[in-house]
Amino acid sequence: MAAKIRKGDKVVVLTGRDKGRTGEVVAVHPAEERALVRGVNMVKRHQRQTPSQEGGIISKELPVHLSNLAIADPRDGKPTRVGFKTIGDGRKVRFSKRSGVEIDG
Repeated sequence: MAAKIRKGDKVVVLTGRDKGRTGEVVAVHPAEERALVRGVNMVKRHQRQTPSQEGGIISKELPVHLSNLAIADPRDGKPTRVGFKTIGDGRKVRFSKRSGVEIDG
């Protein structure tokens, strides 16, 4: 099955404390149905000092469930659903159901 959300996509958060925020997908974990989005779902973590890195409180992103994300429409940036269609040379491409524009990825 082809993935609707892939690494590098621009996505919009639909629910939760980051609702309405947009960001780029850094990584997708299909087995857990989660994606890591840059600048979204930030948490503070205490980190012990090691010889290679400093200690202290660091901010990092945690993965977000795929059901809480939607692709941002390439035309206007609003959330859209994703469809699949086959083009002339037999390739399967994603397109925005909102505007019909192909989602390059």
